[in-house]
Amino acid sequence: MKFYKKGGIFLLIYLLSCSFCFAQGDPLNEKILELEERVRALESKTKNASLFNKEDIELEGGATFILQTTNNANGDNQSPEEDVTDGSFSVDLILSKEFNDYAKGLIHLEAGQGQGVEDELKVFSNVNRDADNDENVRLTEIWYEYYLNSLALTITMGKLDPTAFIDNNEYANDETTQFLGRIFRNSPVIEFADNSGGFRIGLELSKSIDSELVVLDADADWEDAVDGLFIATQFTLKPEFLSRAANYRLIGWFNDQNHTKWLDSTKDKEPTYGFGISLDQELAQNLGAFVRFGWQNPDVYLNGSDFSLEQSYSLGLELKGMLWGREGDKLAMAIGEIKPSDDYKKADNARNAKREGHFECYYNYKLNEHLTLSPDLQIIWNPYGKDASVEDETIIVFGLRGQLEF
Repeated sequence: MKFYKKGGIFLLIYLLSCSFCFAQGDPLNEKILELEERVRALESKTKNASLFNKEDIELEGGATFILQTTNNANGDNQSPEEDVTDGSFSVDLILSKEFNDYAKGLIHLEAGQGQGVEDELKVFSNVNRDADNDENVRLTEIWYEYYLNSLALTITMGKLDPTAFIDNNEYANDETTQFLGRIFRNSPVIEFADNSGGFRIGLELSKSIDSELVVLDADADWEDAVDGLFIATQFTLKPEFLSRAANYRLIGWFNDQNHTKWLDSTKDKEPTYGFGISLDQELAQNLGAFVRFGWQNPDVYLNGSDFSLEQSYSLGLELKGMLWGREGDKLAMAIGEIKPSDDYKKADNARNAKREGHFECYYNYKLNEHLTLSPDLQIIWNPYGKDASVEDETIIVFGLRGQLEF
């Protein structure tokens, strides 16, 4: 009781002093008024803060951990027959918001560390598409998208990832849950621009035909953006062949970065171009297949590169775990080859310039709702066209990927 009496006395003294300060215009009065204004401002912001409500913002996150070991590593600094074991990880955070006026915004943050075994291999197409040796958090994508309902037209503007719109594939387009090898993630004979500023236009021509147009700054440096462009278009047919879902894509692209002709080095400001197909077909309820093929101009190489490619193909199968009573699991395998440019070989007749072959097989074992483990095997024959300085033996890469979704 003594405490409450003392507390009441102190409260009375405080109120009297506050009243006196108000009457005298003391600076304390001004501070209190300032605090009241801030509270009112915060209340106003809270009322208008629907942008940050869980119902409005969608948050996706994932972390990928990869451990790979290889024999017959053939990098320029490797010793013959030296075995290498390396790891890498990456983290992705995607925030997106859909607006009521047929619009959407997206922010994609990314960080990672480690190159895996990629820096120990000399190949035309490497083995860890997820390798991300930059532990600084950076803005990978940021864009605003608007859908014109009357025209079935979608416009996306900002910093874009071209592989999100071009050369898609249902069974081979995600290094965190599907194939790790770069040849199976996207065609190695499409000279994609890095994520950069530009726009994309998607048009639904009919229920079974879509089209895409992507225009980006080719060198992704945000300087003289219209002087060098990456332009790609894709038409997607969606027939229900055998009453199963399918996507048949035809791709054409143009890259206006400076290229040099293999057989005439004075011509060092040449563009390049190419075409390709990317098909995926559901064959049965738990079985799907994919095919890719691509070609690009064999006469030139990107300034700074030491080789160029002319053709590539890949094909594979995916089986879902329901076939053996493991819902959420899947087994997939693929094979492919890359043909270097004929002019690349002609420029130096000492080159073997053989076709580089790739095989990959992985199994996704779903431990729980958030964690998946994936043993992975890759085999590369004729690495770097049998022109690596260290050795040209067949490379075998064993890997283990852990994918955490949260």
